Amino acid sequence: MVKGKKQKIQLFCLLVIGLISYSALQADAQNSCENNCGQKLANCSCYVTCKSLETCCPDYREFCLRISPQSGTLMGGADFVIVDATFNAEDKIVCKFKANILTNGYVDKERKAHCISPLLYENGRIPFQLSTDNGATFNRHGTWVSVHHDKFSFLKKSLLVNATKWQYYGTPNVNGDLTLIWNSSLLPATSVNVELWGYREQGAPYSESWKGEWSYLYSLGRAVPNSGNFTFTPKPAEQPYSEWEIGMLRLTDQNNSAGEPGVRALWSPSHALAWHLEEAFRKDSAAWAYKKCLDWKKTEETLPNFLLEIAPCPCTLAQSRADTGRFHTDYGCDIEKGSVCTYHPGAVHCVRAIQASPKYGAGQQCCYDAKGRQILTGDSIGGSTPDRGHDWGSPPYMAPPRVPGFSHGLYDVISFYYCCLWSDNCQYYFQKRPSSGCTTYRPPKVGTAFGDPHLFTFDGANITFNGKGEYTLVKGGGNGMNGKLQIQGRTAIMKNIHGINANATGFTAVAMQEGESDVVEVRVSNHSSGDSLEVLINHGIVTFNEQNWMDLKGVFVYSANSQNVTAMFPSGAGVEMQARGTILSIMVLLPETFVNQTEGLFGVMNNNPDDDFTFRNGSVLSADASQEMLYKLGGSWAIENKSSLFTYDSPFLLDNYLLAPKHDPDFTPIFNVSEDSGDPLYAEMLALCQGNKFCQFDTLVTRSLQVGKATKFSYGSYVTLIENLEPVTSCGFLEEPKNGKKKGNFYLVGASINFTCNQGHIRSGSAMRTCLPTGQWSGEPTFCISENILGIVLGTLLAVFSLVVIGVILFLNEKRLKMKKAKMADTSHEYQNTSTEKTETM
Repeated sequence: MVKGKKQKIQLFCLLVIGLISYSALQADAQNSCENNCGQKLANCSCYVTCKSLETCCPDYREFCLRISPQSGTLMGGADFVIVDATFNAEDKIVCKFKANILTNGYVDKERKAHCISPLLYENGRIPFQLSTDNGATFNRHGTWVSVHHDKFSFLKKSLLVNATKWQYYGTPNVNGDLTLIWNSSLLPATSVNVELWGYREQGAPYSESWKGEWSYLYSLGRAVPNSGNFTFTPKPAEQPYSEWEIGMLRLTDQNNSAGEPGVRALWSPSHALAWHLEEAFRKDSAAWAYKKCLDWKKTEETLPNFLLEIAPCPCTLAQSRADTGRFHTDYGCDIEKGSVCTYHPGAVHCVRAIQASPKYGAGQQCCYDAKGRQILTGDSIGGSTPDRGHDWGSPPYMAPPRVPGFSHGLYDVISFYYCCLWSDNCQYYFQKRPSSGCTTYRPPKVGTAFGDPHLFTFDGANITFNGKGEYTLVKGGGNGMNGKLQIQGRTAIMKNIHGINANATGFTAVAMQEGESDVVEVRVSNHSSGDSLEVLINHGIVTFNEQNWMDLKGVFVYSANSQNVTAMFPSGAGVEMQARGTILSIMVLLPETFVNQTEGLFGVMNNNPDDDFTFRNGSVLSADASQEMLYKLGGSWAIENKSSLFTYDSPFLLDNYLLAPKHDPDFTPIFNVSEDSGDPLYAEMLALCQGNKFCQFDTLVTRSLQVGKATKFSYGSYVTLIENLEPVTSCGFLEEPKNGKKKGNFYLVGASINFTCNQGHIRSGSAMRTCLPTGQWSGEPTFCISENILGIVLGTLLAVFSLVVIGVILFLNEKRLKMKKAKMADTSHEYQNTSTEKTETM
């Protein structure tokens, strides 16, 4: 009996211990970031904001990985280390990128784990996982940034000495040795292997079978001393290797096997492999290239016409540089870097359409001369050319023609070598890649906010709204596949020159999203004294230390420096943000597809400023409404927490924005300011502002010349942008007449084109045609007709005319004879009647 009771007690104790252990395990699971990165747990957080809020779970950095470097070329071979975490020497590191791309890592002497980035066929943020048990479990998570190879720093590549020679090798008088150089410290090895890799695409175009692939071809050298220099004399490649016509060189540790994937490596730039092509190319490069050009042209004629869906070019250089939502500098022809435009002689700057065309993933390029005029291929070999494959690639990447850089290389670059550079047959290339004109281009509309916020709507109406809180600047669009655009702004109280709060506010943060895109937030940095911006992607801080361009989900972000950030969305919307001291200057550019689709503080975009002062409930204020009423209008556009795109990653932001009213009812701004000549700031203000009313208002309200100066500069930038985007009318390209010449290559309103004919030809049509404000050319189309042909035509016309005249004469003569006969018959009839009458009388 006693024994039975003891057994029951023991069982009960074991059950209790088990329950306690299970509860402890459950509690540990609820307090661990293992497989929970990005989540907020019951007692701690694995969310990106936990570090600044000091709410992270103890193992946050063990499982939610931070890496250095954070990015590398999409070609792979970068060695990155896991920071803020230590590992065991015996751990077997395997890194998994996306769902199934594996590379082997290692643990170094300092117990830091390393991964090697793989070869990828896409740009952007790539999720990866890390295993410490040789791939059995992957419970640690991080993000790697894959960068377009041409946008990746040249300092981290091997370089082709005299790249032109490499790409013309084998053409007349181009021969000898070629040299490759690199920074030997980037590849810690005593000796290296030098390999050639090639890229090609196979399968039926625009089908599921169309695939792109990088392949190891052969080694140029093995166990080459890692001196930073390799020189060789190229030999023509044998079949099948000579079939690859674009590629790059890879350097790896000599201990790696030939073509081994997923190893540390340095890559050269991608280039045309003239130096490796078959013997036939060296024997007669022009004939070889001419045949390739004709083959390419024949293939192009079987492919869809992508020209019908690409964006039109801006008409002027000023427009192309101002339309930052839809166009961005072409790195191969940049006016900011000396206008080295190798493929576009005569151009000083080119831009590319940021977004690829929707169906075919094609790209647009637009080039301009020193006078700001668009250069067309119909006038010059330096004209801009559209692309079957967008140079920067396009989502979802991976497959042709959307593979970044390399699809473009196959369909648009190597063909240019065939037709234009290795042979003189550019006419075939330009038939298939003609420049797009600008007759259908429409500049975007601009809304802006700056200073103690002064706002200009898309239709040009102006208000000053100096509320404190978080507000809807723009909400609209969404009729297409991109989803609705949302742009929200946060204001904060500004301080005067003495660091004391002023009765004035300014924008300090902007958050934005289009459809299901990544959320982009830009805010004035709290870690500097001003003029510096901080960028957050999906509430996590990112840096532009390693690159200035980010390919994200549904949005691109560009930051040339810490004071400027631009976000570009698939709809063509662009948002420019500049740090002006401790506040933001914001400019939003929207294409015409947003007409009648917007609401918010930037108004209804419909070319009618009278309805821009609209409350959230739809009621409209008149243009002469008081500042107090405009203040109420602005307050109606306060956002709600449930729709907020902002990040609240500090106690200050939690207390003053997340947990506070979205429009602070306790803050009363200065609505009007009087000017007093006795004010010690008055004279300096007048000298600074030069009549700019926004500068004057902000200077006096904040008691800061620095704020006034920033406001003046921001307003000036807005005015310049509006001027640069001023619509212009183009009448379109006019061809040179066959057997004649034209003088002039400017096709905007007021421009005139003169036509002359070659000797032996006579002009038909207008000698000069002028572009009219209607968008039509004056006069008639011009033709040049051969004098011989004209003589034949005139002779023929004369003969025809003579026959007609003879016919008319014969016809008239015959008619006259008939009339004469008829008259004689009538006379005879009358005579007979008269004779009869006489006889009867008698």
